[in-house]
Amino acid sequence: MSFIDTLLAAERPLIMEVKRRDADGGDLLGGRPVGDVVAAYEAAGAPCLSVVTGRWFGGDLDLLREVADLTGRPLLQKDFVTRHDQVPRAARLGASAVLLTAALLPRSSLRSLVAVCLEEGLTPFVEVTTEEEIAAVPDADRCVIAVNNKDIKVRERDQGDVERSLKLLPALARSGTRCPVSASGIDGPPVAARLLDHGYAGLLVATALLRATSPRAWSDDVHALRTTS
Repeated sequence: MSFIDTLLAAERPLIMEVKRRDADGGDLLGGRPVGDVVAAYEAAGAPCLSVVTGRWFGGDLDLLREVADLTGRPLLQKDFVTRHDQVPRAARLGASAVLLTAALLPRSSLRSLVAVCLEEGLTPFVEVTTEEEIAAVPDADRCVIAVNNKDIKVRERDQGDVERSLKLLPALARSGTRCPVSASGIDGPPVAARLLDHGYAGLLVATALLRATSPRAWSDDVHALRTTS
């Protein structure tokens, strides 16, 4: 299945992220092989994985290739994709979805990049922070539209504001997307459960899971909080 369909079908719709460094340059792997992180995410029931290839966070294309060799889960390449040639390259390296950051792309560029993704069989994973950016997403029913709770202008060094995700839910519903996602700044299972209960189809979680003792226990806690709320 495609990235979007796999996420929509998941019992525990957590996109778990592989990322080498946090926004301040701190090591998130702690000496662990990437394979150990991927195996822990699979054991935790992650339907999809995100792989940060952006240099801000110590990423590169080799990391995407490595993760693709380790798992059959659909993968999101998380980087600043601004050129058409980056899309087929992502597909060749094993990605099933690519990040398109609406704040960085003129409407015409966003439209053409979404079209290229769909032509290549990839899910456009469009990151937004405002109602205006949501309204600009073409073919929204075929895209993941993800609210970034952090501020890229400060390289995501802020704590994040999940209230942004809650505030933008009506605009996401109007857009026609089948798959609204809340991304970044989700620091614990109670916050995750709250976002899912309010109507998000999926969450992208990175630092909190990489610092957790057990991604499986983290996922179990989210599931328990949802079923008892």
